[in-house]
Amino acid sequence: MARNSSFFICQSCGAQTQQYFGKCSSCGDWNSIIEQSVHTLNRRRNFQAPTLSSKQAPHRSEPICSLKELPVKRINSGFGEFDRVLGGGLVPGSLVLIGGDPGIGKSTLLLKSANEMAHSNSVLYVSAEESTQQVRLRWMRLASNESSLQLLAETDLDNVLEELKALKPSVAIIDSIQALHDNNLSSAPGSVSQVRECSNALQMLAKQEEIALILVGHVTKEGVLAGPKVLEHLVDAVLTFEGDRFASHRLLRAVKNRYGATQELGVFEMRGEGLVEVKNPSELFLSDEAASGVSTIVAYEGTRSLLVDLQALVSSTTYASPRRTTTGVETNRLHQILAVLEKHLNLTLSRYDCYLAVAGGLEVEEPAADLGIAAAIVSSYRNITIPKGTVLIGELGLGGQLRPVGQLTQRLQEALRLGFQRAIIPQGGDIKELKNIITLEVLEASNISEAIILALKTDPKDATF
Repeated sequence: MARNSSFFICQSCGAQTQQYFGKCSSCGDWNSIIEQSVHTLNRRRNFQAPTLSSKQAPHRSEPICSLKELPVKRINSGFGEFDRVLGGGLVPGSLVLIGGDPGIGKSTLLLKSANEMAHSNSVLYVSAEESTQQVRLRWMRLASNESSLQLLAETDLDNVLEELKALKPSVAIIDSIQALHDNNLSSAPGSVSQVRECSNALQMLAKQEEIALILVGHVTKEGVLAGPKVLEHLVDAVLTFEGDRFASHRLLRAVKNRYGATQELGVFEMRGEGLVEVKNPSELFLSDEAASGVSTIVAYEGTRSLLVDLQALVSSTTYASPRRTTTGVETNRLHQILAVLEKHLNLTLSRYDCYLAVAGGLEVEEPAADLGIAAAIVSSYRNITIPKGTVLIGELGLGGQLRPVGQLTQRLQEALRLGFQRAIIPQGGDIKELKNIITLEVLEASNISEAIILALKTDPKDATF
């Protein structure tokens, strides 16, 4: 007979316990554990040992070398930047999870992409948060032509699965996964169990019918995807849609991708007619004005090189301990670079406040930006302008030495394409081979002192480093 039982589950991390606790022992959140009732069947299963011998027992495995390679035909999303982040387009039968802050433009991006894909593919857009009339109002603003896009406003998981089985579209968009509800569970929509079960059911159907499924996910106040971590392991690609609410551009970044490069970046701009892809993203992160405290680096995001301006401000402090504030760069990284500059260049930076920001709201994580950060700080400290048309590429060690970085040729080619004349790089690379490929004036430096002198064009005799 059926027997009712219950357990307790954390709504933040999905951890399960047999009793209630005010604080989750896994993630540390308070008041996040709720009781979840389940129905289990008490059945006795008699297990009989197989009578077949090991030689007669059937098996389903096969040698990997005997498997045939099947060609994968990707589906174009209608945006070149979207396809770049996906690795070339949507793969049939794959699951893509897109997360972002509320109002960042996730629904706008996917609705316009679905409208473009509907010209050559069967596309179903499931709106679980808005009515059909609300979606149509946005569609009329984004699209000006007829479309065969199928629209369904539904929150019941069973009805969504029946529509997918009947229609069998090439692409299906679920907006959002937290709004779907499985009637077989007693928990509220958006809970850990609801998200997990709805995602599993959609994944099984998408794999069986070869449907490219795009799921929209909510994010928490910390900026991470809401729901259980198993959701990120379940899907094939995890994309984050980022952007500053006061800026018009948006960044689509691949955090996980089984069919392409991770940390790939796509750039869009929000306009009155919707999101428009930016063909040359470096123009958004560069400024034509030359000022002290500004340096230019070449960041490598996925398979793309981006030229970005770094802005530093060094001013005398009025507090007992100086302030250190960063935007787009880790604060601990700034502390490390300041310590290296004070040690090896004899700069009294411990008496000054330091503010560092990346232009355009881009987050730079790679160590190749260390040299540009150091040059911007010294430029602001000495009130000397770095000559226009100079890019700085290099990793800074704790001993003041400069270390080579990867993809140097691609970085220099992008700088040359945008009209830069000089590049300061670490010593140790094959400079002769680079000069045969790149027509830039490539200058090598072995340590931070040589690099700063080359960047600021200051005579070593006159420099008080």
